[in-house]
Amino acid sequence: MSLTPRKDLLDIASLTNEEIEFVLANAVPFKDLFKRSVKKVPTLKGQTVLTLFYEPSTRTRSSFEVAANRLSADVTHFDIESSSVVKGESVLDTVETLESMRVDYIVVRHKQSGIPSLIAKNTRASVINAGDGWHAHPTQALLDAFTLREKFKDLRGARALIVGDIQHSRVARSTSLIFRRLGMNVAYLAPGSIMPRETPEDVKLFGNWTDALDWKPDVVYLLRVQSERMDEPFFPSAAEYHKNYGLTDARVEILKERGLWLMHPGPVNRGVEITDRGMNYEKSLINQQVENGIAVRMSVLYWLKPGAV
Repeated sequence: MSLTPRKDLLDIASLTNEEIEFVLANAVPFKDLFKRSVKKVPTLKGQTVLTLFYEPSTRTRSSFEVAANRLSADVTHFDIESSSVVKGESVLDTVETLESMRVDYIVVRHKQSGIPSLIAKNTRASVINAGDGWHAHPTQALLDAFTLREKFKDLRGARALIVGDIQHSRVARSTSLIFRRLGMNVAYLAPGSIMPRETPEDVKLFGNWTDALDWKPDVVYLLRVQSERMDEPFFPSAAEYHKNYGLTDARVEILKERGLWLMHPGPVNRGVEITDRGMNYEKSLINQQVENGIAVRMSVLYWLKPGAV
């Protein structure tokens, strides 16, 4: 596969189909590495990966750090809370500081959309967007696609129902896009208050579980309620949301009867998006998503390495 070298990964929309396939295909041997007693390869030996997270994160940050470690990179975290950022240092000032450190990769998460792109334009390092505002979360989308590729021989024609806080979710935007790029049919289920006013024309919209399940999805993808991104209440209470849009025990039974796969990007709000019983559902892919995130992020780091393509 002949690809044009790329410096940064900022979103899914800018990727070619060939680039998506390259990342997904190369994640397979990286995942196979997990079965070995020694889980490291020297792919990025001598390279430095820096994580720059302006928002709290456990899963994504640790996933990138494990991925970089398994590629033998040197990994460091830029601690925002103890840095000059709290004294008013701008993003570009921080980038200038990082540039002098000669890091090779910057993995950035920020509450404001577009910040990873701004950083990418002002550094020689490869920049990977680990989530920016409501905009994009490309590695989450890639790992979601990889996870379903393991369950479906061909994703074309498969149906994914994405449920929850669509409006504030960068995951919904990125994952729904990559699913559609790979030939899947996508639908949204959400209260009207957190359903975006503008949605892709090829995405079906539902306001209740009955109609959504009548659409006969193969996968139900629950989203985390983004309380920290809501300036005002968008539904009466967490209990009310759970009753009408969460995966209740009764809805778990419906998924079980129909053999539907279950996904969630994490972290999970138990009792809001899903019950304890739902977390133990036998066709849940939530843990596989976490494991696959490491393999996919190893593949992304490899792909952006100069000379890899």
